[in-house]
Amino acid sequence: MSVFERLGELVHRRRRWVIGAWAILLLLALPLAPRAASALRAGGFTLDTLESARARSLLENELGLPPSALVLVYSGSPGSVGTDAFETAAAAAAASVAGAPHVTGILSHAMAPAQVSADRSTAYDVVLLDLAPDVSPDALPGVRDRLAALAPGPVKVAVAGGPAFYGDIQSVSESDLRRSEVVSLPLAALALLVVFGSVVAAGLPLAVGGGAVVVSLAIIWLVASVTQMSIFVLNLATLLGLGLGVDYSLLMTSRFREELRRRGSVETAVRITVATAGRAVFFSGLTVLLGLSGLILFDFPILRSVGIAGAIVVGLAVASALTLLPAIFGVLGERVDSVRVRRVGEADSVDGPWARLARRVMAHPVAVFVPTLAFLLLLGAPFLHVRFNAPDATILPPEVPSRAAFDILDEQFGAGRFAPLYLAIRTNGSATSAANVSALYDYSRRLAADPRIDRVDGYVDVDPRLTKDQYLLLYGAPGGPPDRYTATALQATTRGDLTAFTLTTPYGPNADEARALVGALRAADGPLAPPAGTTVLVGGGAADVVDVVDGVGAGFPRIALFIFVSTYLVLFMLLRSVVLPAKALVMNTLSIVAAFGALVWIFQDGNLSALLGFSPLGYVETTQPVILFCVLFGLSMDYEVFLLSRMKEVWDRTGDNTEAVARGLERSGRIVTSAALIVVVVAGSFAFADIVLIKAIGLGVAISVALDATVVRALLVPATMRLLGDWNWWMPARLERWIAGRLPATEAEAEAAIR
Repeated sequence: MSVFERLGELVHRRRRWVIGAWAILLLLALPLAPRAASALRAGGFTLDTLESARARSLLENELGLPPSALVLVYSGSPGSVGTDAFETAAAAAAASVAGAPHVTGILSHAMAPAQVSADRSTAYDVVLLDLAPDVSPDALPGVRDRLAALAPGPVKVAVAGGPAFYGDIQSVSESDLRRSEVVSLPLAALALLVVFGSVVAAGLPLAVGGGAVVVSLAIIWLVASVTQMSIFVLNLATLLGLGLGVDYSLLMTSRFREELRRRGSVETAVRITVATAGRAVFFSGLTVLLGLSGLILFDFPILRSVGIAGAIVVGLAVASALTLLPAIFGVLGERVDSVRVRRVGEADSVDGPWARLARRVMAHPVAVFVPTLAFLLLLGAPFLHVRFNAPDATILPPEVPSRAAFDILDEQFGAGRFAPLYLAIRTNGSATSAANVSALYDYSRRLAADPRIDRVDGYVDVDPRLTKDQYLLLYGAPGGPPDRYTATALQATTRGDLTAFTLTTPYGPNADEARALVGALRAADGPLAPPAGTTVLVGGGAADVVDVVDGVGAGFPRIALFIFVSTYLVLFMLLRSVVLPAKALVMNTLSIVAAFGALVWIFQDGNLSALLGFSPLGYVETTQPVILFCVLFGLSMDYEVFLLSRMKEVWDRTGDNTEAVARGLERSGRIVTSAALIVVVVAGSFAFADIVLIKAIGLGVAISVALDATVVRALLVPATMRLLGDWNWWMPARLERWIAGRLPATEAEAEAAIR
């Protein structure tokens, strides 16, 4: 008796205990699941080991640079800045915010003419916070409450900056999730009703999938209390939980109904269902888990947290499908088909519609294979001109407060003003020694001469009228600079052998020119190379983007290799073939490539942006392809396992490759298509999301799964299986003898043993 058959027997025997245990688990999870969103964070796009992060840490620890800051944006009529009414209102707002929790200081526009727009309609104050960037949204409630308590006046006050951006991502993500649930759940229920024709049978997948999501969110809340978890986990957990929970329940329910009609015994039907479909679910879940485990191997918190959450969701989906669902089958028995709304005809194992399609494809395999492959590659072609970048406020809709404030600042002051570059310069000896003042003065002038740099601010840039010799006199004076303004600037930028330069550019952090400038600043030679005897760390703005994009790109090849190798080994254990796992990897990759192409064509190039309701980004956020690859690889392999395991059953009994393909597709085609339809519905509902990143993930999953379940599974798989013939099932005799008795029984072996 196989492991899975014994599990089925045990679950059936203890079915009421199993259902009771899951009910208790669900009751414990219900009060915790809604709290998951409050424990998740919107950051996680950087690492302490990146150069830009090390530069910021150095400036924070040694120079007192604030870890985060908000921006108060004051808007009035042209020419109003400086009038009594404007300044009184702005001063009242600043004074109120100064007393909010976590606020350590305010840099007023009254002391900085650069913080006033050219037409004098807009000004801004910088609010310094004592919070790290990823937790900086915690300061928002206090700031916004104080602004809301002010009496209406002639000046509009808005809040911008990283903390406001992160805070709005958090609230909009929760709104997106609620909207997707309202859209997807009724559609998924309708699709299941059409597939099963019975209210009870259709309700089981939704109940099991929904239960898995609730328990998963509760566990995610517990995990998030001890480690950083991204807010994007919220949407992905729902997508995976419902999608996989429904997928596995669909496969198990379909097989149980089939075995119950064939054998008439509920106990036997449960045992065979777990031994066959349950085995496929286990290996399918293992492949999905391996795909998501690749994300855990990344150091970036956003990727690692998505991997952790995905693993939790997949584990619970598999566990519920292998225990809770068979236990419910044991209790319901033939009542699983209660409350019929229509009669569903059962597929014939030889001459049904899916078998006929497979035979037509296999009659002309080359004629189907070549154009189908060309079609998928054509869909993926836009990915050849992909541009990777990090997210900014433009991923939010224009009406969201932080995005609206960002747009005002961008229009009035330019994108580069709020994304400066920081140079943390370590000198040989005191930074104010004559040699270092001279060298850094020359370095500052070389930087300022570069057309990509608008302004350089440092201790040798206090007054543009001062010459090098005058700076040498100032900083060489006994007791420090006699000029108070110069002394203040020195205190703010320099400690011992460390000094900071701030570079203001006309470019936003995602601009190609800004990223090229970072490369020039970090180059060991060239016009922007640092002076001899100094070390320079470049941080801020575009440096953050460069480091994140490069860091994710450097880690992806080894993660992809891990996923390919581990998935191959799992499929080898399942299929007992050397060739089929390799073919499955190629098939999966093709559908993913097509989804990547769609991602670029829609979200970078802007096609369909009006229809989908977003502004084109002009780039692809760098973590999206990684997340999509890991998620889609698992989901696509999910359907491959369903399909090939059925084909393997027929091959083990008949030894006929053509019959195995035809009958396997007939028995699994409707289930795979129905399961994919549910995932497409759930993922497609995120097309209504307000956050562009969530919209892109949802559409990417929907497109890939739709292609995978139709073009790939219905056309490309039968064509390649026919072209390879019996080589599909090839296994070296020595290897076959070695694994005999070492691996779990196949579906055919398990079913034969039960008979």
